[in-house]
Amino acid sequence: MNWYQTVFELIDMRSFSNLWFWIALAVMWSSASHWVIGVPFDTILRARRVGGQSEIDLEDLMRINTNRLLYIGRVSGLWLLALACFVLTGLAIVGFVYGIEFAQAVFMLLFPMSLIGLMSLSTAARIQEEDARGELLCKRLIRHRIWTQVIGMISIFVTSLWGMFQNFNSSPIG
Repeated sequence: MNWYQTVFELIDMRSFSNLWFWIALAVMWSSASHWVIGVPFDTILRARRVGGQSEIDLEDLMRINTNRLLYIGRVSGLWLLALACFVLTGLAIVGFVYGIEFAQAVFMLLFPMSLIGLMSLSTAARIQEEDARGELLCKRLIRHRIWTQVIGMISIFVTSLWGMFQNFNSSPIG
């Protein structure tokens, strides 16, 4: 028995039965929920509760992040959208038509995050359009975080169901 065969028998390399996939999924959604358009959620809460310098810091961070995000969207948004659609379509076809589990797993990670990216772009445009400050800015960011968490819960649920289905299908029947 060679070394590679031993390693692959010891560590299951299929995505949905691999502990590292589930750790990556949890870390990805935890980070997406914590960083609201590039701003840590504790900064939003501090600005809402304390005000003063914390609120000024939040407004400065949001001005920087919204300008950056909207600039990227204006300059290369169409190319990024085309690339994302190409990659997601390729992963969906390879994963679900040809049955490659790794492509399914990557699709399950990237598709919901692409929705979060579009939602972030929309929220950034709305914040800049309204010139949101203070309580209105906090309200927009908290609403964005709640929707991120909703998408994350649905994504984790669907990924868990699909992962269990894949694991049941690939397990040897007694």
